[in-house]
Amino acid sequence: MYKSRLFLPLFLLVLLLLPQLVQAQGGALPKLVLSVENASGEQDYVLILQILFLMTILTLAPAILIMMTSFTRIIVVLHFIRQALGTQQLPPNQLLIGLSLFLTFYIMQPTFEQVNDEALQPFLAKEITQQEALTKAGDYFKGFMLRQARDKDVALFVRLANLQPPANDSELPLTVVIPGFVISELRIAFQIGFLVYLPLLIIDMVVASILMSMGMLMLPPIMISLPFKILLFVLVDGWNLLIYSVVAGFN
Repeated sequence: MYKSRLFLPLFLLVLLLLPQLVQAQGGALPKLVLSVENASGEQDYVLILQILFLMTILTLAPAILIMMTSFTRIIVVLHFIRQALGTQQLPPNQLLIGLSLFLTFYIMQPTFEQVNDEALQPFLAKEITQQEALTKAGDYFKGFMLRQARDKDVALFVRLANLQPPANDSELPLTVVIPGFVISELRIAFQIGFLVYLPLLIIDMVVASILMSMGMLMLPPIMISLPFKILLFVLVDGWNLLIYSVVAGFN
């Protein structure tokens, strides 16, 4: 239904612009030509490599966003709170992912600004090379990840990679920092999830005990405990406390 509604305005727009295009071409319809030709020089080879590199970056962008930013911890915590409340698919996945993305952009804004000011803009101004821009951008992301990751987790992957302990953290490769950062984020997210689950689990246990004492064994406890869990979560301003705890936990 959505695609059909979108197709009709586009079709009408093409019909309105078609006479002007024909008139601009002297009465002839324009044509689109796609061709592949042999590279004529070094510049053409560089352009081809840049296009391939850009396509690779776009393909890896979701993984970079998930693995190198605060997105992992936020989305895991939000899923924990939904499971603890027992609201099934409420809030929906699209809403949780959208909220996680906006919180990620908020938390990562200082890092993004550093990358833009020190790596992207100098590269666009042709003050530094592409390799230097990537190195600087990687260093800023590495600094953010190392501030969140435990030394123990990073040291684990240093040992697995059979690397010598570096003199300082800046010498650590991203292949070691990223997995160490991810498992550190998962550890913190599960800790927060436990603290979220505990008070809501107590409500489930109390309701289940009351129903058993009344002999109402066929009545699912979740039907009775769900309103009380939602009421408790609203009374303590749960979303405010949860989001504050998650955002404030990043260094």
